[in-house]
Amino acid sequence: MLTVLLQMSLLIACGSFWKYHAPAHISALAHRRALTDLVFFILLPALVLDVIWQVELDSSSLHISLLAASGVTTGLIVMWLVLNKLKTTNKQKGALLLAAAFPNATYLGLPVLDQVLGNQTRSIVLQYDLFACTPILLSAGMLLAKYFGGQNTEVHPLRELTKIPPLWAVSIGILLNLTGVPRPEFVHSVLSVLSGGVVPLMLIVLGMSIRWHSLKLAFLKLLLPVVVISLLIVPLAVFTMSGLIGIDQQLVIPVTLLAAMPTMVFGIVICERYELDSELYAAAVTLTTMCSLISLPIWFHYLSIS
Repeated sequence: MLTVLLQMSLLIACGSFWKYHAPAHISALAHRRALTDLVFFILLPALVLDVIWQVELDSSSLHISLLAASGVTTGLIVMWLVLNKLKTTNKQKGALLLAAAFPNATYLGLPVLDQVLGNQTRSIVLQYDLFACTPILLSAGMLLAKYFGGQNTEVHPLRELTKIPPLWAVSIGILLNLTGVPRPEFVHSVLSVLSGGVVPLMLIVLGMSIRWHSLKLAFLKLLLPVVVISLLIVPLAVFTMSGLIGIDQQLVIPVTLLAAMPTMVFGIVICERYELDSELYAAAVTLTTMCSLISLPIWFHYLSIS
């Protein structure tokens, strides 16, 4: 695990380097948006369709979704209890709630599990994120952001869900899967070629998304609870819940590791849209990502021997 994370750290570092040293004729933000759009609108949907089309959809899919939802719920509840003891603004509260609850399951979880446990975990990652985390983020998460933010525009969760290409790919994949439509080898080959770019580009985009300047000593008191909740309490809750519902032992390690991922990068977009404290959220992404380089190997070792 540690070796894999170090290798991935190099790609993340490449993204950070590119952010500050990309050719000047295009802004760093434009570079990041171009890569993000490529992954979000083409490469990731191709991966999702290829995997979901052939995956076995059974009770384990419901278990994965339930565990993902329980992890998000745990993060929200515990962070809410902590915030009652801290002096914060509403914009900070909204940002911290999102930061503690939603893991970077796809952009970091997918490459980590792919390298550590094998590409058979891709279906688990996609179901964990796209069957639960992303729908919750774009419904309850956006309502929460609107409540604490300064943006007065109406929120239409269902409309927002229709704007997510990977969710369209999930819907199409499930339909093809359940109706028994065979996947042509030619289509599989094309989707596989497109899917090959997902992991390296996601890690580079993650590096470009990290805002090192956002780490400030003044934020430390607010960020430490996020680190503890997202990297320790949430995965512990998911691990405990997985034992209570009796899921297949082969699922315990991947779902717990997904729950132990650092703060989701996509939340920055929501914070900026609803005028939450996006700088504080960005600091949470940066700090939890750095700390996860230590916590993830510890979790992996513990889960491997338990």
